[in-house]
Amino acid sequence: MTRLLGTIGAAFGVFVGTNIDDIIVLTVLFLSSRANGKPRRWQIIAGQYAGLGTLIAASAVAALGLTVVPDRWVGLLGLVPIALGLWGLTQAVRARSDDEEPSTVVVSGLASVVAVTVANGADNISAYTPMFRTLSVADSLVTVAVFAILVAVWCAAGARLGSHRGVIETVQRFGHWLVPAVFVAIGAVIVIESGVIGSLV
Repeated sequence: MTRLLGTIGAAFGVFVGTNIDDIIVLTVLFLSSRANGKPRRWQIIAGQYAGLGTLIAASAVAALGLTVVPDRWVGLLGLVPIALGLWGLTQAVRARSDDEEPSTVVVSGLASVVAVTVANGADNISAYTPMFRTLSVADSLVTVAVFAILVAVWCAAGARLGSHRGVIETVQRFGHWLVPAVFVAIGAVIVIESGVIGSLV
């Protein structure tokens, strides 16, 4: 029983420590969903689970010593939210020049939610890999179950933070600039913190 509680506690700590920044992404996604209807709530939740599943699978493979992509190149995934943000800014500029109603939609469907989730959590692989390397199969399953429960908690927190009327009105008014800028900033942080720029240079 003590070992089980220890595994649960460790999984909780690792998830919270590596996914604090994901609350920002989820809040922006739920704000966009409430303001524009895209992405849909189920797409955000399913995308989070699919993205986390991808990260766990990559970590498990790496734990077996079968790393496909060296850690220093994982930061290139930060280009995904940057590209989505730049696309959103381009759409906002185009809509303004054509006197159209600008859209705040940057992430519009399940695939793009998964892509942003994986990109934002790419650095988590470096934390998950050594953890899975030291865990037994049973402890690994407990850890994955804890992660799954916490994804639901994170989604609920993001939905809650993204449900304030004043914030929604602000996003509807300025979101066509704000939402893409947030995604560009998230991508830039991923790229910079990964050190991939130094590897390229």
